Amino acid sequence: MDKVRIDKWLWAARFFKTRNLAKTAIEGGKVHCRGERCKPARDLRIGDELQIRCGYDLRTVVVEALSEVRRGAPEAQLLYRETEDSIRKREEEAQLRKAGALGIQTDGRPNKKQRRQLDQWLDQC
Repeated sequence: MDKVRIDKWLWAARFFKTRNLAKTAIEGGKVHCRGERCKPARDLRIGDELQIRCGYDLRTVVVEALSEVRRGAPEAQLLYRETEDSIRKREEEAQLRKAGALGIQTDGRPNKKQRRQLDQWLDQC
């Protein structure tokens, strides 16, 4: 097998629970192949680079093997390799989310002190 549909591969690699969810994500622009949007029927080859957005996470993976069959998670992880940069960014973003987005905790509308902190953060960006 030298090529497989991208929606089948995403399902087999366990990024999405069903093929229909994979198809919906691809059509919604959450999956990019080689830096551009694609269609669910696009043929995937070994060595292709995919950007996959699942929730808050953006993963950049390189296709290592092809499969149309969904198997166990240990076998599915052998189908791809996540880039080091992607792993580092995901961990940093997870720590920021865990810390409360900017370290500013609000229960609804921010008070005067929290507004100042937000303004300072926006000025830095």
